[in-house]
Amino acid sequence: MKLFFCLLILFGFLDFPATTSSEDRHDFPYLASSPTSGGGFNEPPEKILRNQSSPLPWSDVPTSSCQEAWSRTCSDELLRVAGEKENVEWIKSVRRAIHRNPELAFEEYETSRLVREELEKMGIPYEFPLAVTGIRATVGTGGPPFVALRADMDALPIQGTVILIFQPAEEAGNGAKRMIEDGALDKAKAIFALHVSHQHPTGVIGSRPGPLLAGCGFFRAVIGGQGNPVVAASAAIISLQAIVSREADPLDAQVISVTSVDCLGAKSESVILRGTFRAFSNSSLRRLLKRIREVIAEQVSVFKCSATVDFFNDKDTLYPPTVNEERMYEHVKKVSEHLVGPSNFRVVAPLMGAEDFSFYSQLIPAAFFYIGIMNETLGSIHSGHSPLFMIDEDALPIGAATHAAIAERFLYDYE
Repeated sequence: MKLFFCLLILFGFLDFPATTSSEDRHDFPYLASSPTSGGGFNEPPEKILRNQSSPLPWSDVPTSSCQEAWSRTCSDELLRVAGEKENVEWIKSVRRAIHRNPELAFEEYETSRLVREELEKMGIPYEFPLAVTGIRATVGTGGPPFVALRADMDALPIQGTVILIFQPAEEAGNGAKRMIEDGALDKAKAIFALHVSHQHPTGVIGSRPGPLLAGCGFFRAVIGGQGNPVVAASAAIISLQAIVSREADPLDAQVISVTSVDCLGAKSESVILRGTFRAFSNSSLRRLLKRIREVIAEQVSVFKCSATVDFFNDKDTLYPPTVNEERMYEHVKKVSEHLVGPSNFRVVAPLMGAEDFSFYSQLIPAAFFYIGIMNETLGSIHSGHSPLFMIDEDALPIGAATHAAIAERFLYDYE
């Protein structure tokens, strides 16, 4: 349809032998918003003569040049007219109006009405109805030779439904698992999610196939007994680091961090350790959990102490890794490159951050992706957990369009 309206503009450029006098020539209309248009489009003036010669004020191209023979000059002039800002804005506004109101086969009543209104404003004669809502219009002398151009008006029927999941408690609140338990994924065949990234320029989309974000767990160890729990806790902390540095596959990234040590002094009766562990596979997470428990218990026993280690299993705080299914990643990549261009899509490195989106990805094909918000001028350079965090809001419409396009295209392509 956009091409259809573009052609209406461009036909005004062509020289038709029937009317070549200067009296019939009009300057091409500069488009302006019409308060009576009903649709709020930018529209050409209502009176444009049919079969007119070029509506453009030519300065260096003879009026009859494109009557006699087609040349590169004619092509260049068509492109120039099509690219004029006023024409581009009008064509875009009409296209948007059509796409805001898609209509199925033989139900294109509003689309057909819009086309007829535009034809009438341009003074182009037409026949209506053909095939319920169809139109046949003519531009030219009315004599031979004849050539036809077709523009279809119906929308492609999209089968399917987009489920919008507004989830609470992502920040260590396990909201995803609760949403799943309450039926949020019922009937869903795939799921996608978007997150901002301060590591990429505004508008850049990033993702990767396979593991993208680490799984993580938390632990709390209470150390006490006849010996000195402070010394015992210190030995346990050092030994925990050896699990990753001496036992783990160096190509399988893993982390154990003790993030808190609570005691009342050098002669405290107990010490409480808190920490986190992370890995990119469920098997590595389970192995870390097992070894954390064993190492703490064995190390503190050397100092005549004992330990209880809690992994908060009752609170489901063990997050699996976020893994992008290959086909879903390729879908995100294809749609993103179409929207923002191949140069603005990045294959990102895995991150040790964790996301409870991983619970969804364990159940159905999923893909998690980023949109860049990095803008040094605005100060949009800090992570989402920083007190200095701010967002370059120019990323918002790009993210919204990407999210919508990923869902809509999935419905088109789903088999």
